[in-house]
Amino acid sequence: MADASKTSNWWDAFPAPRHTAPLLPREVALPNLTSPDLLIVDVRRTDYEGGAIYGSLNLPAQSFYTNCAVLYDLCKRARSSAGRGTRCSGWFADYLAEKGDSEMQSLTLAGGIKGWVKAGEAYTSKVDGYEPEYWKQFDEKK
Repeated sequence: MADASKTSNWWDAFPAPRHTAPLLPREVALPNLTSPDLLIVDVRRTDYEGGAIYGSLNLPAQSFYTNCAVLYDLCKRARSSAGRGTRCSGWFADYLAEKGDSEMQSLTLAGGIKGWVKAGEAYTSKVDGYEPEYWKQFDEKK
């Protein structure tokens, strides 16, 4: 019999999100990277390599659920919205709904960081510490 602690996913310790956050197209995010109304939260942990989108905040998915209140307070003070992808943005959407906050919105970056990098130089120029060699491993096999 397999050890359940070795076969379960990290997210099994948390409730499933009740909300699905809308997608934020990178074409919309790119020109708004310096806007105080946009905060991109990068939820990578062990794979936090190859660079990060300019101005993004790294909050690993494994700690995201327990830090929703901290993120909410940070965004509220900065008058920003936030948005590992769909699960974390769903949790944050849940938290916003619980708070009754309709001014703030949780979004999921369409295509994630990989889609951002694959979109070309206009996007990679906005990745702090961009490492082109790292991203080649995600190129589609020909």
